Amino acid sequence: MKGSHSHMTNNATAASGHDRWLYLFVAWIIAVAASLAALFIGEVVGQAPCSLCWHQRAFMFPLAVLLAVASFRGDTGIWRYGLPLAAIGIAIAAFHSLLYAGLIPEGIQPCSQGPSCASADMTILGMLPLPYLSLAAFAAIAIALIGSRTKAAS
Repeated sequence: MKGSHSHMTNNATAASGHDRWLYLFVAWIIAVAASLAALFIGEVVGQAPCSLCWHQRAFMFPLAVLLAVASFRGDTGIWRYGLPLAAIGIAIAAFHSLLYAGLIPEGIQPCSQGPSCASADMTILGMLPLPYLSLAAFAAIAIALIGSRTKAAS
């Protein structure tokens, strides 16, 4: 009987290890998609990012690299340094979203010549503003990192 219990414990451990890896992998995919989208908008479309967009990129780009390494190494300890990056990104994106929504009476200024990211042109599918998408990406990454941590603790 002891042997079968040990086998069941090993299967549970393997499953929880897979779950932790899956959380990290999903977080990495989100970070890569957000980073590639930011590069596409800036480099291909030619949209000059506002200063808030730049600050969000400063926290998203490292997440893409760190989460890649953590995913492929199975490093569930990344939440210790990934979650603060995502939390700061959430704060900046939330402020940006409040500006975009007009709840904070201040204009969003582009860093250089060109339209502001507050313009109607800077939406996906004509209805999803980029600041909201950034907020959703950072939040999803944070949730995935918390999920990987929760699974690691159990």
